[in-house]
Amino acid sequence: MSSDADLDPRTIRHLSHVLAIAQRDQRLPSVAAGIVRGGRLVWSEAIGTVDGRAGGQRVDTDTQYRMGSITKTFVAVAVMRLRDAGRLDLSDRFDDHVPGSQIGEATIAQLLSHAGGVQAETDGPWWERTPGGDWASLADSPVRQRFRAGRRYHYTNVGYAALGELVARAHGVSWFDVVERDLLSPMGMRRTTTRPSGRAAQGLAVHPFADVLLREPEHDAGAMAPAGQLWTTVEDLAKWAAFVGGDTGEVLAADTLAEMFEPHTVDDQPGLAWTAAHGLGWQVWNVDGARFAGHGGSMPGFLAGVRVALDGGDGVVAFTNSTSGVLRPAADRLLDDFREREPRLPEPWHAAADPGLLDLTGLWHWGAGVVTGRIETGQLVLGEPGQGRGARFDRVAVDEWVGLDGYYTGEPLRVIRRADGAVSHLDLASFRFTRTPYDPEADLPGGVDDLGWR
Repeated sequence: MSSDADLDPRTIRHLSHVLAIAQRDQRLPSVAAGIVRGGRLVWSEAIGTVDGRAGGQRVDTDTQYRMGSITKTFVAVAVMRLRDAGRLDLSDRFDDHVPGSQIGEATIAQLLSHAGGVQAETDGPWWERTPGGDWASLADSPVRQRFRAGRRYHYTNVGYAALGELVARAHGVSWFDVVERDLLSPMGMRRTTTRPSGRAAQGLAVHPFADVLLREPEHDAGAMAPAGQLWTTVEDLAKWAAFVGGDTGEVLAADTLAEMFEPHTVDDQPGLAWTAAHGLGWQVWNVDGARFAGHGGSMPGFLAGVRVALDGGDGVVAFTNSTSGVLRPAADRLLDDFREREPRLPEPWHAAADPGLLDLTGLWHWGAGVVTGRIETGQLVLGEPGQGRGARFDRVAVDEWVGLDGYYTGEPLRVIRRADGAVSHLDLASFRFTRTPYDPEADLPGGVDDLGWR
């Protein structure tokens, strides 16, 4: 079903066909998926039944599925809201806020980015299939660090149980009460819950060699719930995908969300090129230079995913009620094919530059090198961002700018003027950019040879 009559009918049919092929070829009891653009669900489809049997209740886009580890992204946003409120610092040790565990030396930032070295799973029985206890019992089990904090990426469900406890202690209520009050309610995500509610798919395992099914267990994971407890629907998770795409409303500052997408730890797989990393709560991917953010999820009986292109905000959400199977390739194809068949129209160009900034454009020289300066959408651009030290700069005050890209990210650029107000040179993080190579009047550190060019 499509929720946007503006889509080409051939696109609608193609996307539905891709999803149907995935459901059949992967032998998935049901699948549900949606595409988000411009902050809204523009296409969605659901195929199969809640129990995987012919004649059963059909799934739809309001059917709940377990989102698994996508839950971690909600916990991470709740932590960042505490940071923005001045109630913690990302460099704080976990023990500063939740004392008494053996993972207390890891910082909050390291736990968010899976760089704390904390063990992946609990010491007890397979937590995803057994009811969980409280934080005290988990901390006493004891959970510990496998690696020195900060050494490497090591995905940890236990680390997010810890962050959920931090959120709960900071607010004096459960982690989910915080998520529901501060995130779900403002975004209208009324079908996102900790346990199945209303129409919900049954978690199932499909036998590898026969078309028979096995029901998977469902329970309250207790202290481990922040690692993967939440249930949701296509329609609800589409709102979270819109959030990832920049529709943050009053929930989170846009700058904070962008900070969460910055890669912190690389998912280093031997023999493979680096394409995946982890930010502050979010998985991030670099696919041939295109950046994506989101998260995958799996729990017994369920697979889920949300993936959003950061250049424009197009995103995909997808679910199945099967323990095994390969959901991500189909979800990725849905998004890729949608973007190819329904390309976003670029914003029309119009004159908007400040004529008072023209004296910053044209050729500049860093030593003997040549760099072109230009003004684009109110930003000063030196060189080509992404190439060498090319970067964009935002204006923060009269004749003061700050770098946005690469080597110069966060670095200051000052426009130095002569007594008559004309621009003499640029001081960029102590480097001099001059109108002529090694201009002797530009106060170059180290001076210029008195003999000049010869």
